[in-house]
Amino acid sequence: MGDILVGTCSWTDKALVASGWYPRGRRDAEGRLRHYAEWFPVVEADSPYYALPSPLTTRRWAERTPDGFRFDVKAFSLLTGHPTRPAALPADLRPAHARGGARDPGLLDEVWARYAEAVGPLRASGRLGTLLFQYPPSLLPGPEAERSLRAARERARDWPFAVEFRHPSWWADGRASATAALLADLDATAVAVDTAQGLPTSMPPVTPVTAPDLAVVRFHGRSEHWGTGSKEDRFRHEYTEDELAAWLPRVHALASRARETHVLFNNCCADAAVRAAGLMQRLLGIRLPHPAERPALPLPDQPALPFPDQPTLPFADDPALPFPDGPAPAAPHRPRAPRDGAPRSAAG
Repeated sequence: MGDILVGTCSWTDKALVASGWYPRGRRDAEGRLRHYAEWFPVVEADSPYYALPSPLTTRRWAERTPDGFRFDVKAFSLLTGHPTRPAALPADLRPAHARGGARDPGLLDEVWARYAEAVGPLRASGRLGTLLFQYPPSLLPGPEAERSLRAARERARDWPFAVEFRHPSWWADGRASATAALLADLDATAVAVDTAQGLPTSMPPVTPVTAPDLAVVRFHGRSEHWGTGSKEDRFRHEYTEDELAAWLPRVHALASRARETHVLFNNCCADAAVRAAGLMQRLLGIRLPHPAERPALPLPDQPALPFPDQPTLPFADDPALPFPDGPAPAAPHRPRAPRDGAPRSAAG
């Protein structure tokens, strides 16, 4: 049975920061990440989707987390065919974007090179879980989509690589086996998702294992506005114990076939995702630390203030408020080896 790591899809989410989950004294950029890492062993870094990070930023992320901590890093929007604001690109790449956009292979190669350089410190420290390529609903199965996937994988050929589709046809009956075979051929992790069911945009809750090192599940909530509303409307959901318990057999099945399984919560708002992640840890039977070892809990009447030095981006939540019968924090981290292909370093 592989390791199961539970966390959320951001630690800088604006609603989480404002919820009071981060205690006084730990509300700056460094304090927030250190506090988060005391409760969860994995997090998704979604800010690189919106703008290319710098190596200095990711080096600080590595320095502020313990050995064995994992970052799943979203691919920059241009690399997955999403609309990309020119201002999100370095100034010297904006003319090429204006001329050809995402259809310019030279631009994509250069963006990839800068993205890879920026994520490099996480890989070197053994803290990179995977690169997450989340494709838009406009990407439909077919030869053109397969060419795009193969081109992306070729650029990232030496990196852990996970793919999430947002059009349900990829995992529909009669197509799912071909999708799984394609991702297996690419040595790419198929990202399983939990969303509302019964909507035209609902994603089937399939859980194929297409790469031996890693399985990923992202819990997006079960809002009736999935795929149509604002970001807050699409991801607003409070997971119940019964909803998460129904996933336990599938999570265990993934962990029986993959070296690591990452379970990530993307439901908002406020601290809903962190509370759901804490509940999932408890349901999975993840060992809890002795009470004296637990990090200090923030009080609900201590609102956190946003800080201009750290971007606050969509979606995360946490179980840090004291609930008498609710989720407790995760066990202290035990060192985990770097993912295959990640160089070992003195730090981890």
